[in-house]
Amino acid sequence: MSFDFDAVVVGAGAVGLACGRALAVRGRSVLVLEKEGHIGQGVSSRNSEVIHGGLYYPTGSLKARLCVQGRRALYAYLDSRKIDHRKCGKVVVAAEADQSQRLEAILAQAQANDVEGMARLTAAETQARAPGVRAVEALWSPESGLLDSHGYMLALQGEIDDAGGAVVTGAPFEGAEPLGGGGFSVRVGGEGAMTVTCARLATAPGLSAQAVAEKIEGYPTARIPAGHYGKGIYFRLAGRAPFEPLVYPLPIPGALGIHYRRDLGGQAVFGPDLTFVETEDYSVDPSQAAEFQAYVRRFWPGLPDGALVPDYAGIRPKLHGPGEPQPDFQLRGADDHGIEGLVALFGIESPGLTSSLAIGEAVTEMLDHG
Repeated sequence: MSFDFDAVVVGAGAVGLACGRALAVRGRSVLVLEKEGHIGQGVSSRNSEVIHGGLYYPTGSLKARLCVQGRRALYAYLDSRKIDHRKCGKVVVAAEADQSQRLEAILAQAQANDVEGMARLTAAETQARAPGVRAVEALWSPESGLLDSHGYMLALQGEIDDAGGAVVTGAPFEGAEPLGGGGFSVRVGGEGAMTVTCARLATAPGLSAQAVAEKIEGYPTARIPAGHYGKGIYFRLAGRAPFEPLVYPLPIPGALGIHYRRDLGGQAVFGPDLTFVETEDYSVDPSQAAEFQAYVRRFWPGLPDGALVPDYAGIRPKLHGPGEPQPDFQLRGADDHGIEGLVALFGIESPGLTSSLAIGEAVTEMLDHG
């Protein structure tokens, strides 16, 4: 049977583009659909741009494996294409003596996940790396860093284009029907509304993952995991950035907690927190500066009064609600939903950006071999 494309990918954020790129460099004809007017306008444009080492994730989980694999591939990719990034390292601090046991558990998990170069730091060694940080001890993750996420996504798009594929913006996914002999008919909306056929279909639309799955004929609704919006806001420091490395407190339930980064422009940013919301609300309440200030002073007592100014907000596609355990990435193939040639992604939040190249490889493998 003849198809318009070997594969259609829904979503042109970092993960969708990485999936499209992995398919395209293998010689597949690829169409990537994006409902927004530009690539990377959703989850990918509203994060910390942190390259995660892979410290925290449960042994054997997709997050642990794909984060470490993806991070190694990502640094090589950024280097080869001269995309702005900085391997600045990360300090994970125990601000109180009773936090040392949790720090030990993080170190053991990082070592189980094959994270390179992890080391314990004394209070004095922590001060040498991040003068002014409050810590009785800390962990050092030399592989953590930052990247220009938009530059990275532009490079992925360029590779898809160079391989003869297409990334089409302003093109919302309206639905898909499996065809009798295999493959799919895909309806595309927008000004250039059309219907195309493809042999394989991958969905990576971030916050819209559940809504997209519901538009695929025959997708069992019982196999669509419940989605939740995890909002996080950021505040920027008015003044000189105090530290070179990333500085993280111990994780909070469901997230890594408000942390510090000196962004690629040299400014200090703190965030995100975690609040579950019902709608896509990207407002930042300036009154929350007081709460942020109190939180940050747990690990940086020297934060000046009134120095935090509202910056931006992001929303993470959570698969858990308040008080529930944080689940793994979900890469759902035919063995889960029963539709051959389809891979549906759910809950691709942090460390999705770091893991994106590895996720793209994993999705391609699933599409090629079922």
